[in-house]
Amino acid sequence: MIRERLYKVLIAPQISEKATWVAEKHGQYVFRVAPDATKPEIKQAVEALFEVKVQSVQVVNIKGKTKRTARGVGKRNDVRKAYVRLVAGQDIDFADAE
Repeated sequence: MIRERLYKVLIAPQISEKATWVAEKHGQYVFRVAPDATKPEIKQAVEALFEVKVQSVQVVNIKGKTKRTARGVGKRNDVRKAYVRLVAGQDIDFADAE
């Protein structure tokens, strides 16, 4: 995969209470990914950027909510998240990443 595409596949790590709980309990890390990213692309991107071995990737598409405001109806953006499980004994430290 082209190095430029690797940087476009992973948008950002998802840092939340649920993401922290999933990381501790199941050894999974949550990333916001590009809407057109595939599981093999996500796996290659994580392995190349963080130098870890990925066991599996699960992808979730979250539809944006419709919200009413004083100006009318609006819609939040859709989000695609990837839950990445690493091989036992490996972890990602986001402070040391590129």
